[in-house]
Amino acid sequence: MALFTLRNCSKLASLRGLARVTTHESVHLKRCIKSHICVLSPPGVGQVVALRPYSSDRDEPKPIQKLVVVGIPNPFIWLRTRVYYFLIRAYFDSEFNIEEFTEGAKQAFCHVSKLLSQCQFAALEGLVAGDLIGKLEEKCSLLPPSYKTALSARPDELMYSTPGDVGIYYDDTGRRFVSILMRFWYLTSAHLPEDTLEGTRVFQVAIGGEREAESKRLLTANYEFQREFTKGVAPDWTITRIEHSKLLD
Repeated sequence: MALFTLRNCSKLASLRGLARVTTHESVHLKRCIKSHICVLSPPGVGQVVALRPYSSDRDEPKPIQKLVVVGIPNPFIWLRTRVYYFLIRAYFDSEFNIEEFTEGAKQAFCHVSKLLSQCQFAALEGLVAGDLIGKLEEKCSLLPPSYKTALSARPDELMYSTPGDVGIYYDDTGRRFVSILMRFWYLTSAHLPEDTLEGTRVFQVAIGGEREAESKRLLTANYEFQREFTKGVAPDWTITRIEHSKLLD
């Protein structure tokens, strides 16, 4: 698999392979988020439950509050995507691995969402489809500062991710494409109006102790990754669709 690379530690050169990020030093994101428990399952997060275990020893430091993300499996989608993964390996890329792709997609999501939050649209070139960058710039220009802040998802705030729809198609000239829609659930501490983000959950997260609680929201985002598998074309994944629910619809 080709590498998912960073240039000058700030701009991604491509989404090749979406396996890992390399800068001047090797960067490996942690698979699990410390102080959080994620129960992973196929699309559709049912609820977020805040848990804090107790100890009978008064002198023992109280543990940090944990979040449990509970998903509801969808057998039909799970089976359909597995069939597509088999077809991709059989006819397009024998080394394709959905686990590696998902790890790379999470890194790309965090990086691109940060660029969107900072309105660095020029830095999106080569990562996001050209026609989409213009639309994003237009939408972001209308957002209040708090909404722009909420677009950014840090790696430690990413609670859950899962592949969604997978597509394989050809155009009229015989060019071959594969698209994979990734769904992300992430926390944000941005101050957002209560009345404009219906359906999002608000809860308290203990940061360092019982008195240090921070209010966070669980937001969702959809990013679609597309790669052309026509012979002679560079093996680059490009983001062709970006949706941040309640923020960039």
